[in-house]
Amino acid sequence: MKIEFRLPSLGADMESAVLTEWLKKPGDRVRQGEPLVTVETTKGLIDVESYDDGQLLEHLAQPGAKVPVGAVLARLEVEGTSRSPPAPPAPHATPAPPAALTAELPAPAPALAAGSPEEAAAPHARISPAARRRAHELGVSLEDLERSGGGDIVHIEDVEKLAARKPAAPTDERALMRATIGAAMARAKREIPHYYLGHCVDFGPARDWLTRHNAPLPVKERLLDAVLITKAVALAAFRLEGFNGYFRSGRFEQSTAVNAGVAIAVRGGGLVAPALLDAHRKDLATLMQELSALVVRVRAGHLRSGEFTAATLTITNLGAEGVDVLYPVINPPQVAIIGAGAIRDRPWVEDGRVVVRPVLTLALAADHRVTDGRAGARFLRATADLLAQPQAL
Repeated sequence: MKIEFRLPSLGADMESAVLTEWLKKPGDRVRQGEPLVTVETTKGLIDVESYDDGQLLEHLAQPGAKVPVGAVLARLEVEGTSRSPPAPPAPHATPAPPAALTAELPAPAPALAAGSPEEAAAPHARISPAARRRAHELGVSLEDLERSGGGDIVHIEDVEKLAARKPAAPTDERALMRATIGAAMARAKREIPHYYLGHCVDFGPARDWLTRHNAPLPVKERLLDAVLITKAVALAAFRLEGFNGYFRSGRFEQSTAVNAGVAIAVRGGGLVAPALLDAHRKDLATLMQELSALVVRVRAGHLRSGEFTAATLTITNLGAEGVDVLYPVINPPQVAIIGAGAIRDRPWVEDGRVVVRPVLTLALAADHRVTDGRAGARFLRATADLLAQPQAL
């Protein structure tokens, strides 16, 4: 059957993107999950993948074109029934970020004010990461780019046009980024009835096992604390209902796969939370490899569409920043986000004796429309129990 391949929404705040490169030409065979086209958004360069197996028939948009969400990019001949989602609706008037946000920001993954990002940042435009890098290379002022954008997203081609017309001037882009994140955080906090729970975990068994596991391995193959935490959270979310999925159209949709969104800081400010797909099913070595690759792609500003749209819950870890506990804000339409603080040596009572143990504080923010505090407590205890048996992760 013939189908239309449309530009998907790669975040609730996305309205359009610039098509930068076709990765397949008419006549090529395509497979489900295979990248077809690269587009540029405010998050950087993203490879948009096919939902179906079949053949690419024709391109309906060309490189350099700015296309809205839902626009038809190509036509495909697919085998059987198409898996493509329906055309996405027009963006909400007050968009939310694609990554969960926290109070300290990195926020699109831990924390998430009133009005839309566009209202908060007006009259400035938003500048994509790729455009920022090109502006730096060409010496173009970000302030001039913001003003010239007329409220639209600024892409690489806009930078190059401006560079041909006028010299650069230094400026600070952080205020624009903060305004956008602030608006997104407030909207999520306003619309989702959050509840918060914290739980201290004896990380000693996990730390001891990790030390023994890593000892014979080269540095590049060693595991990090964060990978054990991610796997434990993913398994707990898989086993307990109400924390892994989406709240849409007035009801909760439980996901059968745990796609763990992991908060990663972006150079130049801000944060994204792309997903580690099927995190509950993968061994620790595979998760470590995929996390490392994800960080590299985020830093390069080049991700895959599935990594942005697939996250079913989010994990944010600020242990490296020395934060003991953080209280994150949910990234809609997800219903839960887990924050991990620093692992510190603390007094711990064990068999009636006070001993020193490495202690991790986990914080859960969950949606009261779906679960309550008792269920949240079970979720955190399940995560702690899993960390107590790291050899089984």
